[in-house]
Amino acid sequence: MSWKAEELDRTVSGIIGVLLSLKLRPTIRYKNGSQPAQNLAKRVSDTINKESSLFSFRPPENGIPPPLLLILDRRDDPITPLLTQWTYQAMVHQLLNIKNNRVDLSNVAGVPSELKEVVLSAEQDEFYAKNLFANYGEIAVTIRDLIESFQKRAKEQKKIETIADMKNFVETYPQFKKMSGTVNKHLVVISELSMQISKKSLLELSELEQDMACRADHSAQLQKVKKLVAEERISIEDALRLILIYSMRYERHANCGTVGLLNALKARNGRTHLVPKILEYISQNARTELFNTAKITDAVKLTRNLIKGLKGVENVYTQHVCVLKELLEEIFKGRSIDQQYPFISSEVPYRRPPTEIIVFIVGGATYEEALAVQQLNQLGYRVILGGTTIHNSDSFLDEVIEATNGCLLYTSDAADDLLCV
Repeated sequence: MSWKAEELDRTVSGIIGVLLSLKLRPTIRYKNGSQPAQNLAKRVSDTINKESSLFSFRPPENGIPPPLLLILDRRDDPITPLLTQWTYQAMVHQLLNIKNNRVDLSNVAGVPSELKEVVLSAEQDEFYAKNLFANYGEIAVTIRDLIESFQKRAKEQKKIETIADMKNFVETYPQFKKMSGTVNKHLVVISELSMQISKKSLLELSELEQDMACRADHSAQLQKVKKLVAEERISIEDALRLILIYSMRYERHANCGTVGLLNALKARNGRTHLVPKILEYISQNARTELFNTAKITDAVKLTRNLIKGLKGVENVYTQHVCVLKELLEEIFKGRSIDQQYPFISSEVPYRRPPTEIIVFIVGGATYEEALAVQQLNQLGYRVILGGTTIHNSDSFLDEVIEATNGCLLYTSDAADDLLCV
């Protein structure tokens, strides 16, 4: 697996552009064992050194470490892009697809012509900015409150009896019209999300996905996967996601049932070729760290995750903790990651943990990882997340196919896909 030359150039340019715009000259770490991550790290480092005059920013004062550019590989966490997401932004991207801040609703029945395509931008939409990380239950309550507020204001606007009332209406009309558009837009989007969640039985599916991602219970989980894969009410795409998660977790299990699941998927004309593709795609590190619960260290990690689930997880649909969040927590605690994430240069000026980290994921980031970054930033850390694209499960599977065909599929929008969260 290797970079396409033109996409590597574009990605380097995107990262350099972001570093210059933020006036950052970082130290650089990359995922050990990942040739694409190492190649990108070296190219960025060489460019910074070559253009040293552009990066002659004032160094951090009082012994503060320089920012860290951390380059990761999607292959170390292929589970996160396959899970059903339950925050507003991530749900929209998974079920409706966000492209350049736009969502195409032209195939949704009954949508007014002016809402066939809607813009979801945190910079332009206050409601979206406040709720993009809200979970499904919260967003339903929030949109109800928004509608009630709009109805109240609409009723008030009808009371135009004097010149002063007219003047007040004219002055408030732009805000009134904007609120009207916001209510209609988000009501249409959330209604479509709700319809798809019900139609696709996503609550039931998500519970099983999370269960397989977070703990090993082979016999019970295999029976549940078999049952759902065979049912016509479960879409072929969602059945495939269940099989992919199962096959990665249990590929070495003595009673692995992947063959039988593939036969059931084949009977429904599903894309059975993707299962061996994802087993080729997943890194050796992911096999060891994500799924080998036989090791003592992994048993301890599993126990820690269960404790996290009891204390900090809102429900069974959000148990999973992405690899990125755990890694960032380790770095900020000052724990050594030298073996797994070496520096690209031997000149390391500080051993203290950085106060600012720019993460770039080769192979694409997800909105679950954006949520993890936002949660850390709320605690006072400073993390910026970027990737070669922003995945939902469909785009991730396209990535898997391309990568296992000999090269990595990276879009040319590296700079645009940086998420300054």
